[in-house]
Amino acid sequence: MNSVQEMHTQLLEKAAVDDAFRDKLVANPKGAIFDELGIEVPQDIEVKVHENDMNTIHLSLPATDIPEEQLEAIAAGRCCCCF
Repeated sequence: MNSVQEMHTQLLEKAAVDDAFRDKLVANPKGAIFDELGIEVPQDIEVKVHENDMNTIHLSLPATDIPEEQLEAIAAGRCCCCF
């Protein structure tokens, strides 16, 4: 797993076909990420999962104040929270 996009895609694909995983991802995102990808998200990083429905669409905006070390990790294709 080389990039944040690949990790994101893997999580979304599994959640689309595995209702139990989807429920866990919503209820305990860090636990679901660890179980699926083996990545422990640091305590100071918050993970929020939102579900779209017919009346609600969620948009994720990029951060505007990303620390230099995270920018370097992103530029290198690594997960920005797990560098």
